[in-house]
Amino acid sequence: MDREISRRDFFDGVAAVAVCAALGSRTRHAGAAAAGHATRLPARSHGLQGDTPDALGVAHALRDGRFWERAGTPEPTGESYDLVVVGAGISGVTAAYTWTRRDPRARVLILDNHDDVGGHARRNEFHPAGRTGPLVGHGGSRSLYAPSAWSPDGKDLLAGLGVKSRGGHLDPDLYPGLLMHDGVFCDRESFGADKLVVLDPGRTTAQWVAELPIAVQARKDLVMLFDDPPDWFPGLRDEEKKEQLAGLTYAGFLRDVCRVHPDAVRFCQTMPNTTWAYGSDALGAIDAWAGADRFTYPGFAGLKLDGTKPSAYNSPRVTRSWAAQDADVYCFPEGNQALVRMMVARMVPGFAGAASVEEITTTSFDYGRLDRPANRVRLRLSSTVVLVRNDGPAETAATATVGYFDGHGVRTVRAGAVVMACWNMVIPHLVRDLPAEQKEALRQAVKLPVVSATAQLRDWRAFREAGIRRARFTGAYWVTAELAPPVSVGSYRCPRSPDEPINVHLVHTPATPGMAPRDAAVAGRRALFGTPYGTLEYGVREQLTRLLGPWGFDPARDIEALTVNRWGHGYAPEYARPWDAFYPDGPFPADTARRRFGRIAIANSDSVPGADADAAVSAAYRAVRELEDRRSL
Repeated sequence: MDREISRRDFFDGVAAVAVCAALGSRTRHAGAAAAGHATRLPARSHGLQGDTPDALGVAHALRDGRFWERAGTPEPTGESYDLVVVGAGISGVTAAYTWTRRDPRARVLILDNHDDVGGHARRNEFHPAGRTGPLVGHGGSRSLYAPSAWSPDGKDLLAGLGVKSRGGHLDPDLYPGLLMHDGVFCDRESFGADKLVVLDPGRTTAQWVAELPIAVQARKDLVMLFDDPPDWFPGLRDEEKKEQLAGLTYAGFLRDVCRVHPDAVRFCQTMPNTTWAYGSDALGAIDAWAGADRFTYPGFAGLKLDGTKPSAYNSPRVTRSWAAQDADVYCFPEGNQALVRMMVARMVPGFAGAASVEEITTTSFDYGRLDRPANRVRLRLSSTVVLVRNDGPAETAATATVGYFDGHGVRTVRAGAVVMACWNMVIPHLVRDLPAEQKEALRQAVKLPVVSATAQLRDWRAFREAGIRRARFTGAYWVTAELAPPVSVGSYRCPRSPDEPINVHLVHTPATPGMAPRDAAVAGRRALFGTPYGTLEYGVREQLTRLLGPWGFDPARDIEALTVNRWGHGYAPEYARPWDAFYPDGPFPADTARRRFGRIAIANSDSVPGADADAAVSAAYRAVRELEDRRSL
């Protein structure tokens, strides 16, 4: 307790010191490469990735007003770039890639506080015994959502990278062919007992509901909700019914309109969590209606609403899905980080052995190439940006200055233009002379926390014996456990036999139930950042054992490696009823928040807002266009 606290400890607010933060820039970035490339991590447990204390420490010190007390005077590096991008997630890398496609001779620097590229689009890689080649999984952004309805900018990026999103590379028949279905795990946290119920499409509602460990009246209520709900709003027109739904959460609809047993409401609580990062107590009833299918969001059929078009009250995500011919499309086993690595491979010579769709998953990567002085595009990891300013009045500035913390002090570079592709809530702390109205609008984008764990299993015989490929938990810590989507691309082959090693993905959504989404996000994030990795690891082992133990699962034997990607600032919340009274008529805070400020433009999913890759991509294209328009003045 009496040891001396180093500068890095002060910035982190914890006793963790990253080796890469203490080294010189060239060695430090090689260290970051080792931390971001799973093949160089311990084989047994890959540990915590994503929003680690080292990734967030400087930003938190900046937020709390502690950073500049100890940071010292910024020192110019003498470096000058046509474009500096703050953030190496999908939006930031897309902005750099779009800029260089239009100006191949441009010098570009991308800065990020994390130890890998991709932001929430992370790659988890394992090397189980007996498998030829790595076993690859995603660490957050897993698929392309409804790509047939993407923006023209999003479709342009996919086409330029050679990604044919129609159908993806998923084998949709593998798990059903093995008689493996979705399941729901009624857990003791919700109902005092653990019970797995398989949602076999061949069974009637009454058959699977009869197995639920819930009150008799709740079973009757669920059968009614799924099979024969009445018209809850008799006498109202279609639009009037939708207006009623727009004022309710889904849990409120079940509780106050349908008046079903509390066990029935509890059974439905976690239905939306993996998609929205919060439960039925926060999901708008109007969006639940739009997403209802045979096993989710029951209770709306009796309303006989017009389903040929979305309601004006539906959130943007739901509205986009109406025009789509697809839903989640799986193109790569590592999810959307493949898009990021393909772009980086095209910009940075030698980073990847190949950059094509067919080879990006299995090629080699050299992170030591990312920040070489000879590169026209340089990518500097573990470098938290702490200041961005126009060099002079925003209206007339010809350049901007960007400062970042490199583990020793603040270094600055000069930029002809800057794209802020970080979180909206961080930007007011970096661009301190923004107009007050814009700062306030930026602060309203409170991201929802999400945790994505990937456990590499020795085999998946227990899943096969249980008859499930995915399970939703009704109230336990991890809300879903799902076998990796069977995606094969190029020479990469997904596991096809239950005797083979496989990845299982688990999701935890920390948003605290019973609150509005933004308040729930803040409370949940605070609890998450106080949760050590050991607790997360134990929870994975414990829940998988409860789920699969009756079918022979042994965590000590069957879990061979584990990576937990912690995203305290995860999903960008979309505007949605009943929480955003200004939606759909406006005005929208995002319109004010994303205004260009001199040489500084804003590109991120918060600026749309939207929690999918298309939102990040379209924001990047918009920011580049804004800066190009400014250059032409």
